[in-house]
Amino acid sequence: LGPNCLGIVVPGLKLNASFASIMPKEGNVAFISQSGALCTSVLDWAKEEKIGFSYFVSIGNAIDVDFADLIDYFGEDEKTKFIILYIESISNARRFITATRSFARTKPILVYKAGRFPQSAAVAASHTGAIISEDAVYDSAFRRTGVVRVFNIAEVFDCVELVGRNRIPKGSKLGIVTNAGGPGVMAVDALMDQDGVLAELSSDSIGRLDNCLPPIWSRRNPVDILGDARAKRFKQASKILLEDDGVDALLVILTPQGMTNPTRVARVIGELVTETRKPILAAWFGRESVRDGIKILVDSGIASYNTPEQAVRAFMTLVNYNRNLENLYETPRDFRIEFNADRESVKSGLVSLCTDKDVLLSEKDTKNLLSGYGIQITNPIFAPDEDKAAEVAAMIGYPVVLKIDSPDITHKTDVGGIILNLANEMEMRSAFRQIIRTVVENKPEASIRGVTLQKMVSFRNGIELILGLKKDAVFGTVIMIGIGGVTAEIWKDSSIGFPPLNERLARRMLESLRIWPLLEGYRGSPPVDMDGLIETIIRFSYIASDNPEIEELDVNPLLCGQEGVIALDARAVIRRITTQIKPYEHLALRPYPEEFVEVIHLEDGTKILLRPIRPEDEPMWMEMLGNCSKESIYSRFRFFFNWETHNAAVRFCYIDYDREIAIVAEQEEAGKRELLGVGRLVADPNLKTVEYAVLVIDKCQNKGLGGILTDYCEKITRKWGITRIVAETTTGNPRMIYLFKNRGYNIDFSRGDGVVNVWKDLK
Repeated sequence: LGPNCLGIVVPGLKLNASFASIMPKEGNVAFISQSGALCTSVLDWAKEEKIGFSYFVSIGNAIDVDFADLIDYFGEDEKTKFIILYIESISNARRFITATRSFARTKPILVYKAGRFPQSAAVAASHTGAIISEDAVYDSAFRRTGVVRVFNIAEVFDCVELVGRNRIPKGSKLGIVTNAGGPGVMAVDALMDQDGVLAELSSDSIGRLDNCLPPIWSRRNPVDILGDARAKRFKQASKILLEDDGVDALLVILTPQGMTNPTRVARVIGELVTETRKPILAAWFGRESVRDGIKILVDSGIASYNTPEQAVRAFMTLVNYNRNLENLYETPRDFRIEFNADRESVKSGLVSLCTDKDVLLSEKDTKNLLSGYGIQITNPIFAPDEDKAAEVAAMIGYPVVLKIDSPDITHKTDVGGIILNLANEMEMRSAFRQIIRTVVENKPEASIRGVTLQKMVSFRNGIELILGLKKDAVFGTVIMIGIGGVTAEIWKDSSIGFPPLNERLARRMLESLRIWPLLEGYRGSPPVDMDGLIETIIRFSYIASDNPEIEELDVNPLLCGQEGVIALDARAVIRRITTQIKPYEHLALRPYPEEFVEVIHLEDGTKILLRPIRPEDEPMWMEMLGNCSKESIYSRFRFFFNWETHNAAVRFCYIDYDREIAIVAEQEEAGKRELLGVGRLVADPNLKTVEYAVLVIDKCQNKGLGGILTDYCEKITRKWGITRIVAETTTGNPRMIYLFKNRGYNIDFSRGDGVVNVWKDLK
C-alpha cells in the first residue's frame, strides 16, 4: 500500500497497521480510500455511530496495490458484504472496470469521486470533445459497472448508516410514519425529487391503522399519527407498514413534543428490527432531548439521521443501485449486425491516411469510413471552382447543399461555410461566391481547396443528433449521443457510453436524453426510426472498437426521422499508433471476441458453430438447461438451483471477456438455433490460472462434443498466456474423468468427498 498512505486496519484481527488511533468495531463494510485524512474522520464517526468494518484501507499513491486489486480481494472475502471507495483518480481503467463488474451484482459498491471539475487542458477540436468532460466519463463508467455514486462526502456517511447495518432495500417504495405533518411533507418532497416511490398502503393496512390511530389521522402515506402520539402508537403504526407487501422500507420521523418521549419511542422502534428484513430509517429532530433516543436507535442497528432529507437520500442511493443493475443486465434483443464491406480493408484505408501528428480528415474520407461500417451517409462531391460546382450540382440534382472544403476548418458553420437548400444553378453560383468570400473574411489564414456539394436531405419532423467518439485520458475511447446541430455545446443534452454496445445499452443511452420524448414521438409527431437509430449507434461502436487511430469523430448532424437515419456531416481526427499495443487496449471494456468464432463438424457430420456467449443468448441458454437432466446439471454445477430466472442467466451470459469466456456450441436447423453445450473458462485476476467447466445437453452426449469444447477452451487458454487450467468433477462422472485423463490432465481422487480435482500445467 502507498506510499503516502495511512495504512490498514483489520478489526477482525485486532490489527491496526496505520497511523490512526481508533480501532473500529468488526463489521461487513470494506472502506478503501486514497485520502488518509478522510480515513481518520470516517473512523472517528464510525466509532460513535457503532458502524463496523471488515477492512479499512488507505492506498495513497497506489504504486503497487490499487483499487482493482482490493475490489478483487474483498469481492471474494466472505466477511465483506459492501465496498465503499473514495477515489481521486484511477490509473488502470480496464482493471478497475473488470473488477467492479465482477462483484457489483453481488456486493454493492459505493463510490465518492473527488475532483469533479478539473480545468480543461484545451478546447477540443470537435463538438464531441467540447461536450464530454472528465467527470461525465467517470460517471458513465460507474453506471456501466453497476457501481452506485454519491456526490458529497455526507452521502457516504448517510449510506454507510444503511449498508453498515446490512439493510439494503429490495425496492423503491417508502413508507413514512411521522408525528408531525411538516417533516412528512419534507420527506415526500425529497423522495419525489429523487424519483422515489411513495408506497401505496393496502386496504388491509388502512383498516388496521383505523383501529389503532385517532379518527383524524391522515389515512394515507405518510402516516401522520399526530402530535400527541406516544410510543405504543409509533410501534403499532410502524409494525403495520412493515408488514405491508407494498412497502419496501420504513422511515420513522419524530419531533419532540409534549406527549412524546423520544427515548421510549426509540426503544420500541428498535424492537422491530428483529421482526423484519426491511430497512428501518429514523429521523429524530432536535439535539439534547433526542440524544438518548438516537443512541438507542444506533445500538439497535437502525440507521439514524438528523433530517428526513438525509434519510431519503441514503435510501434512494441504494434504490438507484438496484435500478442501475436491473437496467445494466436487462436482456438485449438479438440485434444482428451484418457488414457489406470488409472491416479490415476499411481499417487499412484509414491507417494509410495517418501520420505521427493529428490529421483532420476531410468530410469525404470520414464519410467513407462511416459508409464502410454500413452507416447511411450523404455523399459529398468535390468541386475546385464555380463551373465544376455547377456541373456537379446538375449531375446530382437540385436542391443541393454547398460546403467549404478546407483542412483548417473544423466547424464550418462558425465561419459561414455551409449554405443549404440551393434550388437552381443561379442560386448555387451566387452561393459559391458568397461562401468563398465569407470564409476568407472570417478565417483568412485557412487554406481553401474548393467546395463540396451533396444532395439536400430533409425529413418531416426530423431531429438532428450528434454521434461522436473521443479518447479519454483514463478510460480510452468513449461514445457520445446527444442533441445535435450548431447548438450542441449549448444544450449539452448528451449521454456517454463505452464501446462495445449492444441493443439494450444503445437504447439506454437514448432513453437518458431529455429529448427522448421527441424521439419516441411527441404530441402527434411520429417517432423516429428507432431500430435504425439503435443500429447506427451499434455500428458506430464497431468503428470505435476497431480503430484506435481515431482521436475524435463527429457525426453532426445525424438526421433522424420516421424515414430513416442519415449522417449529413462528419469529421474525424486521426493519429498513427506509434507504440506496440495489444488488441483493444484503447478500450475500457473488451469487445466480443470474434476471433474465437469457428465452424466445426461432429463425428456424425453435424455442423456446429463454436462462438463466445453473448447476453442476447439468455433465452437459448435457459432452453439448453431445460434440455438437460437433473444428473447432467448436478454434474456441471454440483448443486441444483433455479436456473429459470433472469438473475441466474445474468451470471452465465453477461460476462467480462477480459478474464472470462464461455464457448457455446450452436446448431441451426430449419431456421431454429439451439445451444447444444457450453465450455466455460474463468481466470483469476492475475491471469495465471483458469478454471474450466463444461456442459453438454443429454441428446448430444457421447458424440465427442465435450471433447471438442475442452480442446477448444484449452486452445483459448494458451492464447491468453495462462499457465494452468484447473477443473473439478465427481467420482460419479467417469466420462469426464476419462476425457481429462485422455488429454494429459492430472487427476486427484484424494479429497474423499466424491470430488475429483483436475489440473494441467500448460507450456
